[in-house]
Amino acid sequence: GTYRKMAARRAGGAIPFTVRGSLLGCRVLHTESAPDSPLYPPVLPSLTACSKASARRRAEEYRQKIHAAPTITEKLRLFTKVQRLKFVLPPQTFALDADRWYQSFTKTVFLPGLPESVVCEQVEAEVLSDLRSSVCHALLQEHFYLKKKMKKPLAFAQQKHYGTPFLNNLMSTLTALLGKRNPFLKDSILDIGPEVNFYWLRGERVVPRGHRRRKVEPIQFQIDDNPVCQIRVPKQLPEFVPLESSVPGEVPVIKHSPDKMPLFKRQYENKIFIGTKPEDPYCYGHTQFHLMCDKMKRDRLLKAKLQDQIEIHYRANAVVSLFAWTGAQAMYQGFWNHADVTRPFVSQAVICDGKYFAFFCYQLNTLALSAETDVNNSRRNICWGVESMPLYETIEDGDVKGFNDEVLKQLVQFLLNRPDQV
Repeated sequence: GTYRKMAARRAGGAIPFTVRGSLLGCRVLHTESAPDSPLYPPVLPSLTACSKASARRRAEEYRQKIHAAPTITEKLRLFTKVQRLKFVLPPQTFALDADRWYQSFTKTVFLPGLPESVVCEQVEAEVLSDLRSSVCHALLQEHFYLKKKMKKPLAFAQQKHYGTPFLNNLMSTLTALLGKRNPFLKDSILDIGPEVNFYWLRGERVVPRGHRRRKVEPIQFQIDDNPVCQIRVPKQLPEFVPLESSVPGEVPVIKHSPDKMPLFKRQYENKIFIGTKPEDPYCYGHTQFHLMCDKMKRDRLLKAKLQDQIEIHYRANAVVSLFAWTGAQAMYQGFWNHADVTRPFVSQAVICDGKYFAFFCYQLNTLALSAETDVNNSRRNICWGVESMPLYETIEDGDVKGFNDEVLKQLVQFLLNRPDQV
């Protein structure tokens, strides 16, 4: 046996091979076709393990749960339930060049000027004349006619003392007078002192310390805004430009951490709110009205030799406030960063300090701002705006001097904006 085979190898001879041995060594194959579906379920990573595959499975099931949420309220609850330290963006900040930081956080391009569809609205001279008297009366009501208990407001409370009542009276008067020309305003709601909140993810960071150190997590942001008043409507305003259109300008790229701005982290309830509940049919925004605080008034900035930051504060306020409002409107319609918008959301804003008015338009084109959804996303949010202009020069002896009709005309054009079919 074995000795003969070894001798044959040494001699260079061939090993004897029998037919029976070859037949015993071969395997008979199945002639039936394989089943279409696997007989056993796939082996999935554990939901409680610490591996990368398990983390991917947990994230995927979390996204599927949000997609399958039956109501908007449940979808918002699932999206905002994870509470960690987040950067809180104040709409009005003392940070230098805050508009570039805010544009980077919201992926917004700023374009000087206003959209053509807003500017082209014609306003007759008779209408302007009637509205001019109403605006002057609202100014004199706060600065001349009305005798308030506190003649001199407290420190840094002058805007709340004079500006807030003036804006509320002005908007209620103008919306009532322009209802004849724009029936869309008759079927609208004017919110006084509303609250607007928005929460979103943008970028990634490595946790530096703690029990979660060295883990990569998305950077969370929150906006808590309080405009003086806002107009909500049941139908959406028309888009300024198509959703996929390319516009000039680039989004500023800020490679530093947001706390270098500076921004501060807080941990509390993540909230998305447009000023009303998701069940309200008036769930679209028309125009917001903001009032600059006393510490950011023009004369204080000029005294501090920060005249180059005056318009920057207006732009930063507009970008943050309008992004929060339009983003919350889109979330109320079921969109989020893994289900990007299929139509743009449009809103307008008027920002003033009681005398100077600035006008801005915003179009939300994307909510996919997180690190994993913004990989090949060419869409950008767009903000249009003009520099602030004085409404009047001075008020003396019960008379408004130097009234600026251009500001009133632009304000009327904003309020006359409406959908094509009302």
